[in-house]
Amino acid sequence: MVLTKTPICNFGEKPHSFKLKGVDDKVYKLEDCKGNKGTIIMFICNHCPYVKAIVKDLVKDVESLKALEINAVAIMSNDTINYPDDSFDKMKEFAKDNNFSFPYLIDETQEVAKKYGAVCTPDFFGYNGKNELQYRGRMRELRDLKPVNNDKSDLFKAMKQISETQKGPESQTPSMGCNIKWFK
Repeated sequence: MVLTKTPICNFGEKPHSFKLKGVDDKVYKLEDCKGNKGTIIMFICNHCPYVKAIVKDLVKDVESLKALEINAVAIMSNDTINYPDDSFDKMKEFAKDNNFSFPYLIDETQEVAKKYGAVCTPDFFGYNGKNELQYRGRMRELRDLKPVNNDKSDLFKAMKQISETQKGPESQTPSMGCNIKWFK
């Protein structure tokens, strides 16, 4: 595991199209996942301790953000041959065990992660209703893989602001996590 931080938000960047299979065996396109006032596209995986540390809060936040007309989609882009804990079958288990109410998609070729410039898990891309990138930051502060406080997360506050103003916070703390496991 290599600890990796996300780059600074490239405000205004448009999302990249995709067509990926979900753990429900349906195929999803970007258009199927967008919210009226915002969309979160997140790169996660099953085995990363950073994802495991935030997954319960993430599920709650995504559910709460639906009321603000923000939708979310999770994409898993890791090499599943060398990292079998991230296999499609394990993705199905992870989504079920954590009560995902959002699509969890597999990026078997890693092309989607490359197009987005995803670098780690978790890596969050928060878009406004005009499909402009407004957030590329962390879910919340962690210390020893435990949340530092129980207030609303950075991700929730940023996406709420985006839903209300269509602008993300000027100051954003990068997300940190395991590097994406690229094919050799």
